Amino acid sequence: MEIEFSWDEHKAETNLKKHGVAFEDATLVFYDAYALYKQDRFENGEYRWQAIGMVHGQAILLVAHTVQDHDGIDHIRIISARQAVRKERNEYEQNR
Repeated sequence: MEIEFSWDEHKAETNLKKHGVAFEDATLVFYDAYALYKQDRFENGEYRWQAIGMVHGQAILLVAHTVQDHDGIDHIRIISARQAVRKERNEYEQNR
């Protein structure tokens, strides 16, 4: 499966300052074999998703994103990324 990522640069800077998570690091969640995916809501004509996964073998992140299929390639637009809270970390650990 091929994946492409995109994001708004201003939003990426804001996210880094607010949550301490770079969107470049957040992309690694999508390569975690144990990542959890759940549909969050429908907004502005598109489905919003949440992915919870591990990056760098230690940090568990929650990444809000959208997904579109472009000729068989998953195009993921990252909206926000942050450290997972305890409930989300527990959910991830239980599904490993």
